[in-house]
Amino acid sequence: MPRLEELGRENLEGIVVAIAELGIDARYEPVGVLDVATRTHEVEELEEHAEKLRRFGWEAEWLDRDAVRAEIDSPTYLGGMWQKTGVGILDPARLAWGLSAAAESLGAAVHEATPVLDLAQDGAGVSISTLGGSARARRVVLATSAFPPLVRSIRRYVVPVYDYVLVTEPLSAEQRETIGWKNRQGAADSGNQFHYYRLTSDDRILWGGYDAVYNFRNGLGPHLDQRPETFRMLAQNFLTTFPQLEGIRFEYRWGGAIDTCSRFCMTFGRALGGRAVYVVGFTGLGVGASRFGARVALDLADGVDSEVTRLKLVRTRPLPFPPEPLRWAGITLTRKELARADRTGSRGLWLRALDRLGLGFDS
Repeated sequence: MPRLEELGRENLEGIVVAIAELGIDARYEPVGVLDVATRTHEVEELEEHAEKLRRFGWEAEWLDRDAVRAEIDSPTYLGGMWQKTGVGILDPARLAWGLSAAAESLGAAVHEATPVLDLAQDGAGVSISTLGGSARARRVVLATSAFPPLVRSIRRYVVPVYDYVLVTEPLSAEQRETIGWKNRQGAADSGNQFHYYRLTSDDRILWGGYDAVYNFRNGLGPHLDQRPETFRMLAQNFLTTFPQLEGIRFEYRWGGAIDTCSRFCMTFGRALGGRAVYVVGFTGLGVGASRFGARVALDLADGVDSEVTRLKLVRTRPLPFPPEPLRWAGITLTRKELARADRTGSRGLWLRALDRLGLGFDS
């Protein structure tokens, strides 16, 4: 853990340096994150988490009820932890656009809207079939996220889970005054099923999470990007958190699939006789971790024996998901048990069994 934390610190610094050197307008703000307790049993857990972060060299401040409400004012808050270092907010779309432009300026070719249909061993390399033709590469790195994998081994480890988001209209000066939020931290509540939220650069509130949805047989597609029942739930929960913003309009809403694996963290592997390397399973934690994942995947593809390729995180695999219908039944049961644990503050037999197996199920 100490070395992983150091590598995480180096990774974040690398992102910040790259944004500056490449001139990417990613709207990065090193404001930290405020994790809040909304249930009594979460208070002690957050205090312990703050102490753990300090042991690993991060700056983390525990805030009691009054102090946390002085940062962001919600009647639901009982306490909070402000992690001031190691965390920031940015616009991930602007980051992706900026990285794409930088890659092209350095001579890379980026082919959007070009789905790859198949990969196959081709002598010492890999042949790549697309709708418009084919290509050949010495090595391939697969970062296919939640979308249909091109190699069989990924299918055991990753399921698509849908996450949904609302974005408000811009807040007026009066509305901003009612909630405070002068320090613009990213924010999240602390349940197993949690909301994450932040201010955008034009003072809207982005509010998402909580209702992570798995569709039977890895259901995936644009028709699932909109889910009215989840949007209604998110709106209700938003107004429970911020009743002083009653009447605010939500101007944007969307959803998308995240690549979830059973250890709640990226996983690596090889396929096609080592000619293809994959990094998948980020479970929604990909904005910062994708840079580290790429660093490791490129070393693996090049056959480099490095510190990062020797990490246990890289050498081991999560437990695979079972086939259907056990997959759907297990995920559905886990979601119900997580919701029950949030209500009671106690993890039942099913969740304790998953804990013993090292599974990282969370919303």
